[in-house]
Amino acid sequence: MLSYDSVKIRLEREQSLSYMEFNYMILQAYDFYQLFKINKCILQIGGSDQWGNIINGVELIRRKLKKDSFGLTTPLITLASGAKMGKTEKGAVWLNKDLFSSYDYWQFWRNTDDRDVERFLNFFTEIKTDKIKELIKEEKDINKLKVLLANETTKLLHGEIASKKAEKTAKETFKSGGYGTNLPEIKIKENDLKTGIKILDLLSLNKIMSSKSEARRAIKSNALKINNEILTDENKIIQLNDFTEKKVMKVSFGKKKHYLVKII
Repeated sequence: MLSYDSVKIRLEREQSLSYMEFNYMILQAYDFYQLFKINKCILQIGGSDQWGNIINGVELIRRKLKKDSFGLTTPLITLASGAKMGKTEKGAVWLNKDLFSSYDYWQFWRNTDDRDVERFLNFFTEIKTDKIKELIKEEKDINKLKVLLANETTKLLHGEIASKKAEKTAKETFKSGGYGTNLPEIKIKENDLKTGIKILDLLSLNKIMSSKSEARRAIKSNALKINNEILTDENKIIQLNDFTEKKVMKVSFGKKKHYLVKII
């Protein structure tokens, strides 16, 4: 570790190195060693910022087992804002639909920054580069290109049917203020509604909001809607009469996040 410039410079400047930072490299190297030893994993892949950590694993395997292992890194993909795309970042995009629905996945790409659209069409779709250049040149409406990006990326991961459903749901939800059938669903038991469910509990426990504090801030700023109506009471109790005849309630956070709460 002391041979890395990033560490040496910080120590020379008498800047602190946290316990987590100090041990992260050791633990990742040991993790690679165990994967090699138990599962015969010979290759670790990561972003370019993980090169040092991966190489330490390669060295540990060489010293302890006298075997060769390998590392492969790729340049980090960053957003126009400068933030990197990765699971440690807030708002991570998961490929597993149990962690991130096909609709949420479609919405992520639909909400791409204007400055990233052309680059992401090249990175994340199978559209030919020449065709993308042509589309960028001819299409004046950036939102249509964002829909194309969302459709193509979602089709690759979840299939064409899921992609079309997501687009249809977005149109139903945003243009008409309706209840798109493919929105992320939250299921609750009818018995739980007999005594009522606190809105703050509903929002935080079902990960609509990360915490009750965030939920309170959203309510105070008029960013939360129940069935398309602004919610102003943070003490509201959700009851059976908040649901439609089809036993559905729509919860919206801002303009982009919508959920269907269904009674089971």
